[in-house]
Amino acid sequence: MNSARFHALVAAFQVALLSTAILFFAGSPAKAAVAPGTVLLSVTATLPAELGSLGTAKRIAYVSTSATGSTITATGLIITPRTNKKNRTVVWGHGTTGLADKCAPSANQAVFWPEARAAIAALLAKGWTVAAPDYPGLGTPSAHPYLIGLSEARSMIDSVKAARNLDSKLTTAYAVDGHSQGGQGALFAGQLAPSYDGALVLKGVAAIAPVSNADIFAPLIPGTPGQGYLVMALYGLNAVDPAFNPASVLAAPAQQRTTVLQSGCLYEILDAYAGLTAEELLVGGALPDPVLAELASHDNPAQTAPSAPVLLVQGTDDEAVPYFLTADVLLGQLRAYPTATVDFVAVSGANHDGAVFATTTQVADWIAARFA
Repeated sequence: MNSARFHALVAAFQVALLSTAILFFAGSPAKAAVAPGTVLLSVTATLPAELGSLGTAKRIAYVSTSATGSTITATGLIITPRTNKKNRTVVWGHGTTGLADKCAPSANQAVFWPEARAAIAALLAKGWTVAAPDYPGLGTPSAHPYLIGLSEARSMIDSVKAARNLDSKLTTAYAVDGHSQGGQGALFAGQLAPSYDGALVLKGVAAIAPVSNADIFAPLIPGTPGQGYLVMALYGLNAVDPAFNPASVLAAPAQQRTTVLQSGCLYEILDAYAGLTAEELLVGGALPDPVLAELASHDNPAQTAPSAPVLLVQGTDDEAVPYFLTADVLLGQLRAYPTATVDFVAVSGANHDGAVFATTTQVADWIAARFA
């Protein structure tokens, strides 16, 4: 057997072993006794080419807690810098990839987005270990609670605990850095940290083009190319509130396209819904006020004070998260807390992903100052 074939078989076996561990733990009655951050299994992972020279990676299954408080399994990557290791951990929160298991970045490099690779490269270059969670429901049993902030936040914080369980040299100091969905999750992590992270010490939160103010944002989406995001958000709400049925608000043409939520990832979902009118997307062309209120309760950051300094980054030409939503609304909400320290960077001319590319060094330097 040639070497390439042998390594391919080993990699396939490792993936199968990880999947088996995930399924076994998900059905185990003893799982409630296992502490969040416990690593159930780790296997060597292959990084995208632009990161392989900077770090080595493990794909892990680890214990986390759902938004409703139950013990769950989550997956992700722990990436260790090859040189200049500083024994600090930074969480990278990825932007939207989809809802299906195939949309977990740790297992599918097709959704390990270019902007995520650039951001992680800048963090590794500083010598920091990067914990890159997939978020619950991506690559694990149960539905992905898309945009449910406390779900993302817990998996982010628990990924730091998992990294420290793999590497005892890592200190308790950590920071969180995220984009879009991950920026929203990062802000929630900053709110949740004092009551959830235990011995860890959160030094700073960087949020690039974060999702916020769903009650303002969601009504702007029907009839636009971003309608797939709203459909995913409705199914994310259903994942934590089974009493809410997305079919109760989705119009018939939109319901006919829901198979794409499991057959595809982000761009397939966006393409499937882009051409619908508002009335073809939603019954009556708009979401009822009670649904908007429930989305806001689960999706809106800044409902409590941040527990660490915050850096907000927003492109002025963002096609996915409107500039005003971050610069005029969210920024004011965060700064209204007397204890909050919030820096804001507007990236002139940058679109949704461009804001990440334009500020990788700036964000990493800001985090370095927080660690210092």
